Amino acid sequence: MNEEKNDLTPGQNPGYEKRDFNTKIVFGLGVAAVLLITFFVIMLNEYFVIAREKQVYESVLKPESKELHELRAYEDEILKSYAEVDPDQGIYQIPIERAMELVAKEGSQ
Repeated sequence: MNEEKNDLTPGQNPGYEKRDFNTKIVFGLGVAAVLLITFFVIMLNEYFVIAREKQVYESVLKPESKELHELRAYEDEILKSYAEVDPDQGIYQIPIERAMELVAKEGSQ
């Protein structure tokens, strides 16, 4: 009978053939696979965060509505014009810049 050469000492039984299975390589590949999967999960998460922020900017923050534009123009006109608010009580509207000049001049005296 032909006996195979055994690397084990008598009484030592690992439960598998040591020459067919290298635990260091399998463990190393397992760690590498976990690290690679973790890297891809992090990169995909970052990609989706960036894509979501871009979508929010494009749909919500970037467009300026016509109503908002008209409101801002109306407010600018009010702030930069003269008008009679209540002539009976002597209340008049003056431009905001002129009002700031008068208040500063009054405060310095």
